Amino acid sequence: MRSALGLMLASVVTAMVIAGVWFWTSSPRADAAPPQTTAAAKADPLSAAAKQAARDDVETTAALSKRADASQAAAPAATPAPAPVPAPVAAASKCANPDALGISRTVVVDTNGGPGFGFLQYKQYDFLTDKEVVLTFDDGPWPTTPAVLKALADECTKAVFFPIGLHTTYHPDILRQVAAAGHTIGAHTWSHAHLASKKLTEQQAKDEIEKGFSAVKLALGANPAPFFRFPALAHTPATTAYLGTRNIAMFSVDVDSNDFKSKSADEVINNVMTKLDKEHKGIILMHDLQKHTAQALPTLLRKLKAGGYKVVWMKAKTQLETLPEYDAMMAKTEKPIATGRPIGNVVQTVAE
Repeated sequence: MRSALGLMLASVVTAMVIAGVWFWTSSPRADAAPPQTTAAAKADPLSAAAKQAARDDVETTAALSKRADASQAAAPAATPAPAPVPAPVAAASKCANPDALGISRTVVVDTNGGPGFGFLQYKQYDFLTDKEVVLTFDDGPWPTTPAVLKALADECTKAVFFPIGLHTTYHPDILRQVAAAGHTIGAHTWSHAHLASKKLTEQQAKDEIEKGFSAVKLALGANPAPFFRFPALAHTPATTAYLGTRNIAMFSVDVDSNDFKSKSADEVINNVMTKLDKEHKGIILMHDLQKHTAQALPTLLRKLKAGGYKVVWMKAKTQLETLPEYDAMMAKTEKPIATGRPIGNVVQTVAE
C-alpha cells in the first residue's frame, strides 16, 4: 500500500515539473514579444525647432538645382520627373520667305509733346539713315486693305496705318485684320475733313481728331497708337498745338506715291522709286483704299529690296488714352448701311 501511495506521489511531482517546463518555454516574454498591431497613439505636435528644421529641409531640397553644393547633399530627395518642355512657338511668327524685304529695325517713339515726322513739313527728327524707309497707308480700312496686308505679310514687313474713323464703322473686321497682322494703327480724323478749312471751328477740328481715334478704339477694342496724319497734310497752329497737349505724334511725308492720282500700278511704282532715287530715304505715303496701290505693292516691295532699301517699323512707346465723351459718342453711332442698288430698283410702286 505504501508502495502504491509513493508511486502516485512521484507521478504527481513529475507532472508538475513537466507542466512548469512547458509553461516556461512556451509563454511569451516581454523582451521577445512581436510588434503590436494595435493603432499607434497620435504623435505629439512638433516643437518650434522641429518645425523650423522641417522648413529648412524643404527649402534646401527646393533649391538643390540652384546651389553649387547640391551634389554633396547626404540624402537628397527623389528627383521628380522633369516637366515637359513647352512646344516651340508656331512658325507663323517666322518669315517663310528667305529673301523677304523684312524689317531692318524697329523704333519706339515717345510721343510726349506731339513730335512731328516727315521732312515735307516737320524737320525735327532725322532718325532715318541712308536707304531706310517707313511704309505708311492712309484712308482705310477698305475692301482693298486685305490685299495690302497680304503683300506686306509675303515680304514679312510692317507698316503704319492711319484709318479714317467713318471707314472703321464700315469695315471694323478689316481693321482688326490690320491689328492681328501686328501693324501700328493710328488715326486720320473721323470723316477725312480738311482741318485747315476756314469753315471748321477749332472745336469741330478737335471733334474730328478725337472721334477718329475713338472710332478706331471701338473697332479694335483697344487703344490706338498716338499717331496722327492730317488729311491732305493740312494742319494749323491750333490743331498742331492741340495734338501736342494730347501727346500725339504728327506724321507728314518724305516720298508721296500720288497713288490717288495714278492710273495704274506701274505708275504708283514709278512714282515711289523715282522719288526715292532723289531722297534716298524717308516716310512713304500710300493709301490702302486705292486699287492701284494694292496691285502695285508686291512688285514695289521687291523693287525696294532690289534697290537696297530697308524698312524701319515705327511703334509708340505708349498707346493713346481716348477721351470718354468721344468713346460714348462713337458707341451710340449706328453703323451706316451701304446701299447696293438705287431705291427705285428695289422698291417699285405697282398700284395706287
